[in-house]
Amino acid sequence: MKRSWLRRSYDWTLAWSTHAQASWALFIIAMIEASVFPIPPDILLLAMALARPQKALRFAAIATAGSVIGAMIGYGIGMFLFAAIAQPLLEFYHALDRFAEVQQLFAEYGVAIVLIAGFSPIPFKIITIAAGAFGLSFPLFIAAALLSRGARFYLEGALLRWGGESLRQLVERHFEWLTVAVVVAVVGGFALLWL
Repeated sequence: MKRSWLRRSYDWTLAWSTHAQASWALFIIAMIEASVFPIPPDILLLAMALARPQKALRFAAIATAGSVIGAMIGYGIGMFLFAAIAQPLLEFYHALDRFAEVQQLFAEYGVAIVLIAGFSPIPFKIITIAAGAFGLSFPLFIAAALLSRGARFYLEGALLRWGGESLRQLVERHFEWLTVAVVVAVVGGFALLWL
């Protein structure tokens, strides 16, 4: 039976997730996702935790650390390099016209925006850049980023550690449907931002 390209991609990611440099790749992906690039680290985190459930919480810690450092970078881009970097980045993602609306949300809700975006599929990089551009308190921003990203990644890690081999079998059995659900969630996050 021929495997779908999606299944082959999953098998490739799962095989790569045990590579000696996988932890560094997870850290770097989490860092750049929180500041400039739209590849969620969850994909590699989940693959690594599925391959080695006993290390799932360690992988969650790596993703959290990378994401919080990336959030600091995003904040710095928004605060110090808005015209040079953030504005072209927002134009690339077609989000510049929504930026004024995000500014109003920050004025009203501040840290709550960071908490929600850090845990949800809403693109976190836009929120980190906005937090710096709008001068959100840096200590509160970091605390919210650490709390929300940590909660997200540790929840994923804990579920995979708890589920172990039986969860891996479930994922492998229903991989295509689960992938569709994740894609819908990510697209929904982008849609929420642009609606």
